[in-house]
Amino acid sequence: MPEPARIAIDLGAESCRVSLLRWTDGIPTVEVVHRIPNGPVHERNSMYWPLEFILAGLEEGLRRAALLAPEGIASIAVDSWSVDYVRLAPDGKPLGRPFCYRDERTVPVKEAADKLILPKDLYQRTGVLPHRINTVYQLMADSAAGIDSGAPWVMLPEYVLYWLGGRRVGEHTNASHTGLVDINTGDWDAELFQLLGLSIDAAPPIVRAGTLLGPLQGPLASLDAFRHTELIAPACHDTASAIAGICSNLDSTLYICSGTWSLVGALIAEPVTTSAAFDARYTNLGAAGAGLCFHSLVNGMWLLKQCMESWNAEGRVWNIEDLIAQAAQSSFPGVIDVDAEPLLLDSEMPERINHQLWRRRWATIPDIAGNEPVFARVIFESLADRYAFALSSLEKLLGRELDRIHILGGASRNKLLTELTEKRIHRPVEIGQPESSTIGNLAVQLAASEANGQPVSADAIRRWATVLCRD
Repeated sequence: MPEPARIAIDLGAESCRVSLLRWTDGIPTVEVVHRIPNGPVHERNSMYWPLEFILAGLEEGLRRAALLAPEGIASIAVDSWSVDYVRLAPDGKPLGRPFCYRDERTVPVKEAADKLILPKDLYQRTGVLPHRINTVYQLMADSAAGIDSGAPWVMLPEYVLYWLGGRRVGEHTNASHTGLVDINTGDWDAELFQLLGLSIDAAPPIVRAGTLLGPLQGPLASLDAFRHTELIAPACHDTASAIAGICSNLDSTLYICSGTWSLVGALIAEPVTTSAAFDARYTNLGAAGAGLCFHSLVNGMWLLKQCMESWNAEGRVWNIEDLIAQAAQSSFPGVIDVDAEPLLLDSEMPERINHQLWRRRWATIPDIAGNEPVFARVIFESLADRYAFALSSLEKLLGRELDRIHILGGASRNKLLTELTEKRIHRPVEIGQPESSTIGNLAVQLAASEANGQPVSADAIRRWATVLCRD
């Protein structure tokens, strides 16, 4: 009998993917069988995720995968961006569409929360940098939005697993992003919930990456390929999955997960919650198997995506490859702070970038046809500059040098950004898998099935990632 197939669902802010792993004579192949466009929806000054559209697309992708795998599908796992969640009604259905983390409802809430607990104190308790997009502030904002603050909630990828199988959990790598997990115990911080007026009873129980969640249920389970399919919690945060998908040793490596956001950091064994780490904007987040992802959150290709949407609306449509090629030949006025608060918002991005150039006394760029590559060059130069600063800060915090860079994620295919990064950082660059989150998701599934209910080790995950990454 052939080895059964496996499915990795990777939810992205721009697209959601259903990927199928199959084996031929012991050789793995991973194929994206369905891709669903995604993006936040605007309605009455709020931003939501189109959950029903996403779920319908996932069901179509799962049915396609079932047709392609007559050998049967052993398991399904889901990873996604962090911090967003779904509130549940008593019947287990969503109370409404989940808010997008970029929604501005958390601005006044964070200001109020900072009076209840100082940001540095919160950082020392949770290890998580207190960004206003964090789940903790979103949960606090629900009451003002007329949402029952006592209603159970579940993070977005875990919601998809709940939708498929009925078990509500919070996987540790994803739960750590909420800003509500005790950095020392790895469990919810009950005192913090109480201090901030949140219901700990509404939170899901925390499980570790590789936890077996039970069989697939519902209409899909009647398909032949899904009759013996197990649901598995992978590293549900896509960055943790992406790091799990790296097959090389990361002991002295700076990783850059480059996409809508850029995550720049290193794997560490113990948390770092010093004032210096806080000031350098480094956060401690769960890693698959063991240890922590210690990295800085950097505004990434979101800047270019927003610019391109603005230009598209005016009929100035660009192919991304052509834009990058012309950006490589363009001069630029200067670099900006890519993490400036106005650049985290959507719409009018060329104007926002010009304002940041003006603040630094650089020449602004006329937003006219032909100047699009100049905007792109400013973005790429500014990202490379920010990556270099992140590395310098990280080496000081860790007290050691990192001797190479591993770039993964969709933007790893951006040759110009890679070259600028290597030039700024003066370290050799290793290009990883563009779909590293999918590889890490599948590696955790394989390690979990092998462990048969026992804790999954980082070594086992890395071993399977090596198998999946081979040519």
